Amino acid sequence: MSGALSAVLTGFDCVADQHAEILILGSMPGVASLQQQQYYAHPRNAFWKIMQQLYDIPADIDYRQRLECLKAHKIALWDVVHQCVRAGSLDSSIEAGSVQVNDFETLFEYCRGIKQVYFNGGKAANLYKKQVLTIPAVASRSIQYTQLPSTSPANARLSIAQKIAGWQQLRA
Repeated sequence: MSGALSAVLTGFDCVADQHAEILILGSMPGVASLQQQQYYAHPRNAFWKIMQQLYDIPADIDYRQRLECLKAHKIALWDVVHQCVRAGSLDSSIEAGSVQVNDFETLFEYCRGIKQVYFNGGKAANLYKKQVLTIPAVASRSIQYTQLPSTSPANARLSIAQKIAGWQQLRA
């Protein structure tokens, strides 16, 4: 994004309770999400449409209700990055040296039932592998990791139907 100013951005708190079995990880919220203080708030982001298809969580209900529905399905939601410098919303604009990851040691102690982590796109998977799996307390856990297609509108090479098909693994 030319002309965009880089800014220090801080992500959201984890959405989870102690019953979580699945963790969905993005990289860092985009501009629309940060402005609205909601995960996946961009109107063309497919995340909530996918949750509607897979779990019957209506995409148009109140945001807090959607989060409660995720928790009812034993799904936790978070991002790999706690804080970083980025201009705009694109993952490719994250300044590598600025990345501070979230505290996964504490999360996995609180949510001991998490056995599956699904990454919403490649950037989340790569950041986690490089910066989180190097932490012995995290690396030693018995967790299955799966990269899913990004729900971002920037991932325009896939249709919504293709994204839904890719995310079917959550229901397996």
